[in-house]
Amino acid sequence: MSERFDCDNCKESLYGRKYIQAEDNPYCIPCYDTLFANTCEECKELIGHDARELFYEDRHYHEHCFRCFRCDRSLADEPFTSQEEELLCNDCYCNEFSSKCVACDEIVMPGTRKLEYGGSTWHETCFICNSCKQPIGSKAFIPDKDDYYCVPCYESKFAPRCTRCKQVLAKGGVTYRDEPWHKECFVCTGCKAQLAGQHFTSRDENPYCLKCFGNLYAKKCDACSKPITGFGGGKYISFEDRQWHQACFICTRCSTSLVGKGFFPERDEILCRDCNSDL
Repeated sequence: MSERFDCDNCKESLYGRKYIQAEDNPYCIPCYDTLFANTCEECKELIGHDARELFYEDRHYHEHCFRCFRCDRSLADEPFTSQEEELLCNDCYCNEFSSKCVACDEIVMPGTRKLEYGGSTWHETCFICNSCKQPIGSKAFIPDKDDYYCVPCYESKFAPRCTRCKQVLAKGGVTYRDEPWHKECFVCTGCKAQLAGQHFTSRDENPYCLKCFGNLYAKKCDACSKPITGFGGGKYISFEDRQWHQACFICTRCSTSLVGKGFFPERDEILCRDCNSDL
């Protein structure tokens, strides 16, 4: 008596019948399809053992069901993409979802390198500097109205240049007499100290720190011989060709303040009424 050779599921004899081995067990074709075949995502029918099966992202399809959801073109041998679980050929996807490059007016195909800015899209090779015409790529750029520039070209073409060193003033800086300066270039004409953020004045259009200006140009107090600058709200007294700091305007003899009082010049001295009456 011959040994039995049955389907592991329905137990019917497989002698003389086509079968498929699965998980180390034999199955008749109907049982194999029922137990192991995948369901087509599109038509919801089983994908039989003898059918060509295609799958994408854990979804299975008959070959004839793997088609573009818009134009019904077979995608079996075509590039495609997926939009909200719908399969689309590249033409349909581009027509419906892809942007056009604002430079060449061609569609930016899915998967190609692109650049988006201000609501517009470019092919990476089409986004070029308006001056040197080289692709900007991932480098920094500066927009100017409807034009775009790489940083070196923009600085060369538009950025202000320092009045002193003539180099590009990329950021920061100070303005003096409506001209731009690097902070480190805007210095006192006398001592060369930086003036940015400091009080300063000018003479013959040249900037000076207050100390240098006082030493070079200010009149000297007749009492202490220090410069009288008048900066910072400082008050001073002037009489004929002589000047005093307000605090220095005192009687030479008794040191009483003469501000707002009568005084008497006596050679190099200035005297109050009392000291003058003692003479």
